[in-house]
Amino acid sequence: MIRTILAAILTVLVAMWGTAFAEDSKRYGKQKVVYHVNYDGGPESKKYRGVMRNIQNHINAVGAENMEIKVVLHGNGLGLLKTAKSHDGLKTQVSSLKGQEVTFQVCNNTLKGRKISYSDDLYDVWEEDIISSGVAELSRLQQMGYTYIKP
Repeated sequence: MIRTILAAILTVLVAMWGTAFAEDSKRYGKQKVVYHVNYDGGPESKKYRGVMRNIQNHINAVGAENMEIKVVLHGNGLGLLKTAKSHDGLKTQVSSLKGQEVTFQVCNNTLKGRKISYSDDLYDVWEEDIISSGVAELSRLQQMGYTYIKP
């Protein structure tokens, strides 16, 4: 409960801070972006937390109202949401981004191949977050005009 409240407060503060940069949002216009995560987060989940900061910085520059962001996770990238179950800082970052309409999409091939339960093993993943193939989804999104970013 307290974590949820803290995540909500953080989301509001980030949104307020983001409005201070409204001029930047005019410069960048509307954007559709897919972030690709398929690697291990490293010690203390440093890489995963860095990805979350990159996405937040992107939102701050462009404005949440001008963004459509999807994060596609497959292979070792599922470690981001697995680690978030027990890492409060990463959990807060994920919750904050979700509060800004960032969607996290999880590869079903990886779930099956690694015998991972999305409901038991991953943080805040629902049936509608599951995609059949991470790489196929990356291709589909790029065909739809999403800019590909692999931080």
